[in-house]
Amino acid sequence: MKEERIILGIDPGTTIMGFGLIKVVGKKMEFLQLNELLLSKYKDPYIKLKLIFERTVELIDTYHPDEIAIEAPFFGKNVQSMLKLGRAQGVAMAAGLSREVPITEYLPKKIKMAITGNGNASKEQVAKMLQSLLKIKELPKNLDSTDGLAAAVCHFYNSGKIETGKHYTGWEAFVKQNEKRVKK
Repeated sequence: MKEERIILGIDPGTTIMGFGLIKVVGKKMEFLQLNELLLSKYKDPYIKLKLIFERTVELIDTYHPDEIAIEAPFFGKNVQSMLKLGRAQGVAMAAGLSREVPITEYLPKKIKMAITGNGNASKEQVAKMLQSLLKIKELPKNLDSTDGLAAAVCHFYNSGKIETGKHYTGWEAFVKQNEKRVKK
């Protein structure tokens, strides 16, 4: 494990993609940035996916993260919403894989548990805890960016543990770990 590394956390979405970055030095983390990509003004779903890909690549090229932590889509009742979220997540993952940045996915409950100790915590509770942990002066209006930051912090807390979620180091690893699904 590197002594100094940067973790990019992403909360994928087709209306808002939230993201946050932390720098880890030894066993301490420090806040770098949190922001969001607003996509609601775009009607074409393919333009949204293109913008997610481009923004993720831009973040990687600017901050040079060593790892990406991404929130996995939760299983809801609305199949169309889940499909859209899965596409957004896939495009963000493809951007990371295109730059050969290792990616780990975390379920929303696991992220909330890592940050607050409660897997059913609200977005507001997660945001307040992050604000306290990372000494963030002011929280954003939309909490999608704090959700992205929470994924990065969750990854920091889970680094070095044996089972952290699905982990991909590149296209080859992604294909190998998912080929059973494809062959069905």
